[in-house]
Order: sequence, then C-alpha cells, then structure tokens
Amino acid sequence: MAAVTSVMRVQQLLLARIEATLQPYGLTFAAYEALRLLAFTRNGSMPMGKMGERLMVHPASVTNAIRRLEQRGLVGRHTSDADRRVVLATITDAGREVARDATTALNRADFGIGALSQDETAQLTSMLRHVRVAVGDVTDVPVLPVRSGSAGS
Repeated sequence: MAAVTSVMRVQQLLLARIEATLQPYGLTFAAYEALRLLAFTRNGSMPMGKMGERLMVHPASVTNAIRRLEQRGLVGRHTSDADRRVVLATITDAGREVARDATTALNRADFGIGALSQDETAQLTSMLRHVRVAVGDVTDVPVLPVRSGSAGS
C-alpha cells in the first residue's frame, strides 16, 4: 500500500500542476487531451466515438469536452460525409494555436520530474508501464531498454 499511496499522491500533485498550467488557456486536462489528439491526426478530425476509445473515457465525457471547446471556437462538430451516423470533431486554427501554446507551457512547467536523473526517469516510466500492462491499460509492446550509466546520472 505504501507504493500505491505514493503513486496516488504524486498523481494528485501532477494533476494540480497540470491544471494550474492549463488554467490561463481556459483548458482542463481533459479538454487539452482532446485538442492534442485532434491536432495529432492527419486532417485534424476524428470520430467522437474513436476519441473516447483513444482517450479511454466515457463517450459522455468526450461530448461534454468537445461541446465546451466548440463553444470557444476551438473545435467544430459535423457529420461524416462517408457515414452520416458518425459525428466528427475537427480542430480549428484557433484550437491548434491554443493546443500549441498550452503544450509549450506544459513543457516548460516544473513537475518535479527534473529531480530524477535521465536513467531514473526512464526506469520510472518503464516500471509504471509494467503496472499499466498488468491491469490491461496498455498492451505489452517493447519499449527502448534503459541504459545504465548514461548522462545525467
């Protein structure tokens, strides 16, 4: 339980810092994730059902996040030309700009991870991945091996 408690506390700390960093952009972490997911797509669009699968959230959560982003002009919703039953979310130019600026702010933010060496960060990521695989969150695909004695240790 000590490990679980530590992970939960770190999660709370990280989420609070992420939310504080995103607040000036008017984004929650869920809204940010939706914008980034759309920004990563080839054409800036994705079926809302697929977004829920990719973000691993309930469809109602996706609908709520997209509705708020749409109200701000960061995302648009429309039916697919190929299948009128499918609703697509599409990031706008304004949405791309907000996503880019928020990502820059997150990359500059201090989450405390800098207290770890490069090797420790890689080890932590690897260990947490084992937990995620064990509970079925992600599949067990090979990750790059952790090299000991590299720079930063």
